[in-house]
Amino acid sequence: MAAFGRIITVGLSPCWDTVYRVAGIDWGEHKLVGLPSCRPAGKALNISRALAWLGQESTAAGLWGRDDYGRMVEAMRPLRQLVGIRMTQVEPETRRNVTVVDTLRGREMHLRTKSELVSRKALPVLKADLGQMIKRGSVCVFAGQMAEARFTEDVVRLIRFCGRCGARVVLDTWGDALRRSVDGGIAWLIKPNVEELRELLGQRVRDTPASLAKAGRRLLDRVEMVLISRGQKGAVAVTKGGAWEGRAAGRARAISTVGCGDYLLAGFLKGLKDTSEVGSALETAIEVATAKAWGWTESKGPARVRRGIRVEVERI
Repeated sequence: MAAFGRIITVGLSPCWDTVYRVAGIDWGEHKLVGLPSCRPAGKALNISRALAWLGQESTAAGLWGRDDYGRMVEAMRPLRQLVGIRMTQVEPETRRNVTVVDTLRGREMHLRTKSELVSRKALPVLKADLGQMIKRGSVCVFAGQMAEARFTEDVVRLIRFCGRCGARVVLDTWGDALRRSVDGGIAWLIKPNVEELRELLGQRVRDTPASLAKAGRRLLDRVEMVLISRGQKGAVAVTKGGAWEGRAAGRARAISTVGCGDYLLAGFLKGLKDTSEVGSALETAIEVATAKAWGWTESKGPARVRRGIRVEVERI
């Protein structure tokens, strides 16, 4: 694998992520909860946070509301040695996400407001900022919701620009922005879940390793790698050199699935950077995603996680 440069995560619709945890709740009930956790998030920023947990430096780019930009930077200060904040400030407010986690029944509810950060005024400024950051070999990760349909063409042009600047483009998104970027041969790596893969291919695909690998191979004339997230079932990685499936062998109960896909991708990128081996990268990816689901990333470091989670990876 060619030189693996700095990882730049790009979020067009980041958010403030507020999580409430309660031991059992239903419609119509009133519950007293403890202090919620509230931090800057969105898929791109979550990937940078996951990379930092792994000890990997990255740059967090994309859009953020000007009014609360300083508060976001302050909230990210504990990670400043590993996450460089280079977001483009724009006028609208950063959206809000609220997650309610029912710890008694193991279920979640996700509420979010609409993002209005993307505009035809904001995108050229972001393009100029990214142009200054990207070097040949950089890995540019576009993650999360891209924009409203009326901005899809502008967003695809922005993604293509990053590729032309010499970046390897990674896409962790869905819908037209993903389809058009894949069809245009822009992406180096894509990370759909099973439903997103079905949507991208326009056909039903069984959620089995063999079927997913076969479906992923159909995209290899346009992308180099496909990492397919299967939730609790693990993941499948497909390249022209082969296909691998992996899963965690442990049976600990998941505390929350929020952000697990972001940690999966971060672990995969870290594994590729360290070893250049897809099977090894998949193993790291599943370890990291499992640690996130079990709540270990908040209290344990990667070395302890590695000792406590057994991952099985097999070639398909």
